[in-house]
Amino acid sequence: MRKTVLVQAIACALISGAAHAAVKLEDKTFNTAANMLAYTEFELSGEPLAEALGLDLDVLDANRADEPTPFDFAAGIESYEYSEEAMYALNYQSGMGPHLVNGPQNLARGGTMASLGQRVLAMADAVGFPADEVPQGMYPLSLPYASANPVFAQAVNATPVNGDQITIKTAKGTEKTVKTQVPAYFRDYSTLRWSGSDNLLVPAAVGGILLKEVMWSQDFLGGMHVAETDEEVEAASATMDQDGKHKLGVSAADGFNGMMLTEQSIDKLAIMQNQLGFDGKQLGAKITPQYDPAKGVVYFPHQVKVTETSNNDAGAIGKLEVVDGSAQLRDAWMMLWPLSEFYAFSDQRSANTNQNPAFHAVFDGAPFAAAPAANKTNDLGKAVAGSDAFSLAINLSNLTFKNLAALHFDTKAGTLVDSWQAGKQGKHVTTFDAAYALVALQIFQRAQDALPVGYAAGDNGELNLKTKQGQEALDLIRKQADFILANLKGKNGLVHDGITLGGKLDAGHSIDAQFAAIRGLTAAFLATSDAKYRTAARELFIATDKAYFNAKAGTWLAGKQGEYTPWTQAAISGALRSAMLNLRNEGAEKAPELELAKLTGQYVSWFRGTVNGGMQMAEWIGDSGENIIEGAGSDTDEDGVPQVTAAGGKHGTAMVMAAKAVVSE
Repeated sequence: MRKTVLVQAIACALISGAAHAAVKLEDKTFNTAANMLAYTEFELSGEPLAEALGLDLDVLDANRADEPTPFDFAAGIESYEYSEEAMYALNYQSGMGPHLVNGPQNLARGGTMASLGQRVLAMADAVGFPADEVPQGMYPLSLPYASANPVFAQAVNATPVNGDQITIKTAKGTEKTVKTQVPAYFRDYSTLRWSGSDNLLVPAAVGGILLKEVMWSQDFLGGMHVAETDEEVEAASATMDQDGKHKLGVSAADGFNGMMLTEQSIDKLAIMQNQLGFDGKQLGAKITPQYDPAKGVVYFPHQVKVTETSNNDAGAIGKLEVVDGSAQLRDAWMMLWPLSEFYAFSDQRSANTNQNPAFHAVFDGAPFAAAPAANKTNDLGKAVAGSDAFSLAINLSNLTFKNLAALHFDTKAGTLVDSWQAGKQGKHVTTFDAAYALVALQIFQRAQDALPVGYAAGDNGELNLKTKQGQEALDLIRKQADFILANLKGKNGLVHDGITLGGKLDAGHSIDAQFAAIRGLTAAFLATSDAKYRTAARELFIATDKAYFNAKAGTWLAGKQGEYTPWTQAAISGALRSAMLNLRNEGAEKAPELELAKLTGQYVSWFRGTVNGGMQMAEWIGDSGENIIEGAGSDTDEDGVPQVTAAGGKHGTAMVMAAKAVVSE
């Protein structure tokens, strides 16, 4: 990437006073599925995007706002770090779900807090992380509830513990040397519990946090490090961590989080496999790798109510009750994507010669169980259900993929429909979900065929395997993408929000639908290499930009104002990244809407105006540029996002996004 040209172009675009949207929050509820999808897109549109466009990540400094460019900082620091912080807010601090101490893995170890403590120490040792640096007061979740109130339930312990003298440059250009403070809550999470939740288990919500976990786990555990110096090194073999010199994880601290997140991922998959399979009559239906929906459907129902009990002074799953027994497409694709990522992460198939040795080392028996021999053959007919990571991934990704096709795909119309219940498919197609299903199917195909996923999901890679399910996924991708092009595009060049099969198109052309379709069509292009999908995505981006980009607000609005949710933010982030990496002008292409400098400028104005402008309700201290400085107020980096203790509510609010906002000029 021509960084000098990009720097100059962005500077010119922003020099005359930045456009800035007005954001009014309407609902501060935390929606797990929507938030975690948005934060996954933010993660991918963070460091990986900035690096792909030529940034040396080593030059980023959270305390030097807008350096080396506003785009690099917005992507490489703000988007990326918000995405990580929110995951920890939910998974380690909120208390909004059953505790890992009462989950299936710890129950097998004795079911006590002491047995969980021993497990945490073993994982810390595997990555060389000092036991005395493990945060106190953690409340690691097995799986989260669907929605919650992220306002803190009690006074937060912000007592200063220590600090450092640093030099900062704020978002407003203020440069000064300051003495920071580290509050007690930074190392002890016990006062950071949230105020309440709906106690509903929804597959899309479980999939949302699983997606965040596995994306970060692949990042954190994708290499090894020298134990003595903490220096990251590439894994030369799967036994390198046994040489006395190296440890798992790209660093000790990152490795520890990778361990914790993987432990949590396995717990939720075990609960899904053993307790949440539904045959239309009761939960706990048996799931095997030989699952065939034609012989009896088993699926994950849309809503299951948990009556939570207490054990080990922490939440545990008590009674489970199905309150909505339908199968929803949004649940299916939001489970299939992370299950496919987890499949690739934990893949132990002997035929997969592409697997990262660092991942093999994680799942070689210690610290995580290896798969049985039957599950390394790449033959579902011989595979067995198991409690290890790869066996769970095999079993649940197979079930979810087969149900996507059997329950949701209308073969006559050639599209996935929104819902299925009691043997009957619905007739409505929602564009957002049909489009994002393309993303999930692309990752599923790549995982099955042993192509890179995670941050490298846009790379061609070396085709290692050509599996039956991979080919079936490609066939579904083509049919679904073709349906979108043939049936959902309007005369104005925009896509409709949906269609009722045999009936009418939905009247709306929402911003959510446009950007989701751009994201999905780009995924179809990457999966099939069929240029017609890239052309269609380019045309849709151009039409969307012309119809909706509001220069005064610096973002996309239908008129002078519009409703934004985390779903909106997810789709915009994903589509902008698609545009920068895959749709931008090349060769003779001259569309002004797809010039890279214009896209990076829009990224900055959209992110700063709508995310920093109000939807991101708080930020953690440290990695995203916020510091606690005595007498300096609660937004010391002057980016518009307050510290958690000053973010509204009696005691403050967690570092997550609001459920709904009105964005206007």
